[in-house]
Amino acid sequence: MKILAAIASILIVIGALNWGLYGIAKIDIVENFFGGWNNKLGRIFYILIGIAGLYTLFYVIFA
Repeated sequence: MKILAAIASILIVIGALNWGLYGIAKIDIVENFFGGWNNKLGRIFYILIGIAGLYTLFYVIFA
């Protein structure tokens, strides 16, 4: 479980940095590296970030 929590934390940090950079300078890290919504890999990465957020939310609430 610790490995899953570590992976989720890394994805959450990437997501937070992505949104912060997008808000400040309209730079989307996921789009630049993985193609964003137009590419399957980019879409999968966005979905993984969302799942990591939900996992961490439930982990914090029920732990």
